[in-house]
Amino acid sequence: MEEKKKNSFVNIIKNLICGVAVGAGAILPGISGGVLCVVFGIYRPLMELFVHPIKTLRKNWLMFLLVGIGWVLGFFLFANIIVWLFEISELYATWLFAGLILGTVPSIFKEAGKEGRSKASYISMIVTGIVLIAILLFVKIGLNVQVTPHWGWYLFAGVLWGVSFIIPGMSSSPVLMALDLYQPLNSALVAFDFTVIIPWLIGMAATALLLARLVNFLFKKYYSVSYHAVVGIVVASVLAVIPLSYEHVGQILLGLAIGVGGFVAAYLMERLDLKVKSGE
Repeated sequence: MEEKKKNSFVNIIKNLICGVAVGAGAILPGISGGVLCVVFGIYRPLMELFVHPIKTLRKNWLMFLLVGIGWVLGFFLFANIIVWLFEISELYATWLFAGLILGTVPSIFKEAGKEGRSKASYISMIVTGIVLIAILLFVKIGLNVQVTPHWGWYLFAGVLWGVSFIIPGMSSSPVLMALDLYQPLNSALVAFDFTVIIPWLIGMAATALLLARLVNFLFKKYYSVSYHAVVGIVVASVLAVIPLSYEHVGQILLGLAIGVGGFVAAYLMERLDLKVKSGE
């Protein structure tokens, strides 16, 4: 009984931390909320919530409540602090997040092979990764578009958020930054500007609802191929945000060290999570 209570307490804390991380990560440049949902094991339940809301809520209501509370805390209380840290050293903060996400890839790859691996699975992983990294690098390096923010563009920003939430690895931040919508949107959200929030929510909710059923169908019908595509997306999204400009060799070495530290921390957390789930 004591062990069961201990595991329940650990899961409560874990779900709150997951929500905080996803909420804070939602506004970080290059970090996909969908990837963080996959990383913390809440992606599939969230997709099922869009498809079968009543059934899924009955089964996972406590998890959704805790993650929701954590999301609000992460977004509205810690987001400014994290953005401030990025402003102090975007280079090292990016390396840290890259390492943390890459540290979860071994467990995601293991999960992808739960129902076996085929030639199509590896093709899906490689092709999806190459296509995504090409798109993200094009947006990051080659796109040069300027817009004047208004409700239509904020609706478009909501669509991008919906896509990045449903499809792991598809971060909305690079596109929004390229269009000069990133800072105005974040400022409006923190200031509760409903002339921005309403079209943003409409775009995000509509996109999530439309794509959720398709994604859920693909996972049920083609689990291995779909999940290996997620692996490719996760790896590509991280590689695309790794900094390319450095002032000296010391920055490269320190960035690599921080990334490796993040990788090891995430890997050890995954191992601890497996032990908790197995009751050890």
